[in-house]
Amino acid sequence: MQRFENKTVIVTGGGGGIGGATCRRFGREGARVAVFDLNHEAARRVAADIQQAGGRAEAFDCDITRRPSVDAAVAAAEANLGAIDVLVNNAGWDVFRPFTKTEPAQWDKLIAINLTGALHMHHAVLPAMSARKSGRIVNIASDAARVGSSGEAVYAACKGGLVAFSKTIAREHARHGITVNVVCPGPTETALFADYKEGAGNPEKLEEAFRRSIPLGRIGQPDDLPGAILFFASDDAAYVTGQVLSVSGGLTMNG
Repeated sequence: MQRFENKTVIVTGGGGGIGGATCRRFGREGARVAVFDLNHEAARRVAADIQQAGGRAEAFDCDITRRPSVDAAVAAAEANLGAIDVLVNNAGWDVFRPFTKTEPAQWDKLIAINLTGALHMHHAVLPAMSARKSGRIVNIASDAARVGSSGEAVYAACKGGLVAFSKTIAREHARHGITVNVVCPGPTETALFADYKEGAGNPEKLEEAFRRSIPLGRIGQPDDLPGAILFFASDDAAYVTGQVLSVSGGLTMNG
């Protein structure tokens, strides 16, 4: 029996790099995968990949910044795939510039996507999980939340908030059999990282600096993340909650 057979999993930002890799891995391990993304075509491509490999997946339009969109997508996923067993909050967005050169409208968008969106998703799935006394939530933050990151002040603040929120929800819902854990990627080859490098003005120099500073000697790839995410989502982690794990090639080492 596969680890996630008969389990329904939502992955937000499922059409992107880390989200897509995570969805595909869940599909290979037997899950029914709800691919949530604002980019419906990207979500459909990921769902099609899973289906072609013999798994079950469906794509759902979801703007996590809008509660009606979240509620509609969760209801549709439950109707088509079953009760939600696992939620992976992966969707994110960033703008790369010094804080004093940002504007309040950018702060609002950063907070809406990187923090409020995750709150909407928790609020939508927790009541049913609590009633069933079972559930796994994995929140994708960032090592920017743990050590800071120049040019990402508001993003880092949002991800730091997500870490604190996750620990609080882990405490509040432990009695319901729900675990909540956090994975913090380091520099990873995604569209977000490409934007970050471009914002720095010298992408090649920045990437080389990162590579030299990472003990394992390379930038992360999207496929480096699903192992940690699926561990927290699995029964192997049934006694693990409120924890934060960096997947960064050793760039950050937190005790």
